[in-house]
Amino acid sequence: MTDTTRKAGMSAGLLSFITICALAALLLIVFMPVQVLETGRFVIYGLVDVAPLVIPGIVLAAWVSASGGADVVSRHLGGRLLPAILLASACGAVTPVCGVAVLPLMAALLASGVPLAPVMAFWLSSPVTDPAMFAATAAMLGPGFAVGKTTAAFAIGLLGGLATAALSGRAWIDHPLRSNAIVGRLGSGCAQSDGSFEAAVWASAARRRAFFREFAATFRLVVICLVPAFAAEHILNGLLEPETLSAYVGRENWWAVPLAVFVGAPAYVDGYAALPLTRSLMEHGMSPGAAMAFLVSGGVVSIWGALAIFPVLKAKPFGLFIAIAVIGSLLAGWIYGFIV
Repeated sequence: MTDTTRKAGMSAGLLSFITICALAALLLIVFMPVQVLETGRFVIYGLVDVAPLVIPGIVLAAWVSASGGADVVSRHLGGRLLPAILLASACGAVTPVCGVAVLPLMAALLASGVPLAPVMAFWLSSPVTDPAMFAATAAMLGPGFAVGKTTAAFAIGLLGGLATAALSGRAWIDHPLRSNAIVGRLGSGCAQSDGSFEAAVWASAARRRAFFREFAATFRLVVICLVPAFAAEHILNGLLEPETLSAYVGRENWWAVPLAVFVGAPAYVDGYAALPLTRSLMEHGMSPGAAMAFLVSGGVVSIWGALAIFPVLKAKPFGLFIAIAVIGSLLAGWIYGFIV
């Protein structure tokens, strides 16, 4: 298949996707106008809320691509996976960014050839906690809970990175990005660079073009990913009531932790708002292990976070991400419950 044919197919696929979304939106507007208005308002507020984090990420991703920095990172990480995984897991557990906020940079690095293992480690650990969340968790649920949650974030990132590294050599691990119009232009600046690094991208006309081309491609990726993700979050939050979990997630129920993971994650609310909710659930009988599983899974397997990554990763890498997130959340709940 020629490059022209491939691009035409990708454009046609994107057009079909937009057409289907437009028709679905039209039907919803006709039959459910109030719900559509509320969902649209939630999506807009959500985009505005994450913009201060996401836009710098888009700029950084474009700069890394146009400057040749992604090539440098790819060369240095290629043969040093274990240190890279450890560093990515640690950084993800302590940096104040979520998986969606770093989506532009992670996608650009993958497009430039950076191994999936350290990216997976950061993606899994970063949504769970950060320094501000640590302080809020310690104040609301106790310092032991805050330390346990941070440890769980690092451990899940490490688990994901090592599991991904163990599968290296498979085509879907070495080339995890989807071949579609959404991610088709990512890394184009890297592909056209000579492998050298030049921080001052504005000094070269070619690098400036690569920067703006990468910025536009990444901006489009983020918007296409986040709009349906925020919409799904709003719809699910309206359908599910986390408070109903309290009767089924007590210490005496062996299924408390799995239920907290598989029901709590889609019903998850904002990380800070979830803290008083979790405290209330614990006061009504929720076990500490189930509470830990609820908070961890809500961060790493939240419906809007997963939907944002789905259009970027192929089915198997995405399935691996979800599987590790679920397994890690279960282990975090069981281990914390055993210790406490």
